[in-house]
Amino acid sequence: MYAIQLDMYQAAAVAALVLLLGRFLVRNLDLLRRYCIPEPVAGGVVFALAHLALRQAGILEISFDSTLQTFFMVVFFCSVGFTACFRLLKKGGLQVLLFLGIAVMMCVLQNGLGAFIASAFGLDPRLGLATGSIPMVGGHGTAASFGPLLEKAGVSGASAVAIASATFGLVAGCVIGGPTAVSRIRQKNLHSFETATGSNEVVVDKNEVTGAIDSGRFLNAALCLALAIGAGTVVSAWLNKVFTFPIYIGAMLVAAFIRNTTDMAGKEIPMEEISTIGSFSLSLFLGLAMMGLKLWELADLAVPMVVMLVAQTVLMMVYAYFVVFNLLGKNYDAAVMTSGFCGFGMGATPNAMANMQAITQKYGPAPTAYFVVPLVGSLFIDFMNTIIITSFLNLL
Repeated sequence: MYAIQLDMYQAAAVAALVLLLGRFLVRNLDLLRRYCIPEPVAGGVVFALAHLALRQAGILEISFDSTLQTFFMVVFFCSVGFTACFRLLKKGGLQVLLFLGIAVMMCVLQNGLGAFIASAFGLDPRLGLATGSIPMVGGHGTAASFGPLLEKAGVSGASAVAIASATFGLVAGCVIGGPTAVSRIRQKNLHSFETATGSNEVVVDKNEVTGAIDSGRFLNAALCLALAIGAGTVVSAWLNKVFTFPIYIGAMLVAAFIRNTTDMAGKEIPMEEISTIGSFSLSLFLGLAMMGLKLWELADLAVPMVVMLVAQTVLMMVYAYFVVFNLLGKNYDAAVMTSGFCGFGMGATPNAMANMQAITQKYGPAPTAYFVVPLVGSLFIDFMNTIIITSFLNLL
């Protein structure tokens, strides 16, 4: 078998090709757009399947330097840290705190269920975390970061299981979100309290053109990220003396400290530019992570993984139907938030927004849902999920 070893620059170039392939697939396949499948995942799955076929045929095996994968991962999660604005959390009031608490409990249940089923199959219970809140609430970004961490701790096949589970979750979250909410709306005869005006789009499109690129603001954003990442290495070193944390946790904490300190001082941070840098870092990180998928490791884990994923789907349906809807007030906004909860609880915030948009287009606006769900799903849950996952890793 011929083996190719890519250095970090060559790996980045191949990752760029994977992203371009994914962009082409998403633009041309309605199914991928409907379920909000990320471009790196679409292209990466094709690459991983092609690599699997070549390796199984004894033709070619590809390996690469993962230095830039780690770098882009840390940059992305550092940018997430800057979004942890506690002023916004306070502004959102009780409903935001309640929704966050419900999401945190879901993370605990997902990990507990995954660890239990893995143990029942005689597997390392930590493998169950790779079908729990790592890929479900965390999505592909968290799956691609914790998978290698689990493998380094001796959990074979964790990366492939986590990425596969995250992809499953994207689809499953969209499939169950709508029916779960609609059943509650019809059962309770719920209605929107807002007057439909023909358009209930209340979320501002971040891709909207807002003016010329300001190189100074991009430089300031890069400096903020660099400072947080550098200081974060010291924080991570200190934290890892107590528990095992992912490499990016220090950068996230320092970034959150900088954000909230500057908020209190009345200063501005270039958040749009930080988010942009974080977004393309996530794309390249996922592209590199998908390239490193070893699908052949899933062969022996196929049955346990299917059982765990089906169990996670049932858990989400039951939890959303009986717990999320009832605790959030049993009203129309609660039903819409329930559909959003299924979306980001098994996939990502864009899936949550897609679920809610489908409901509101038919039944009317839900302004509270459109404020609460993206605020929790995009900002605060990643922080809490990292803490929960790390706690499980150290307990198990």
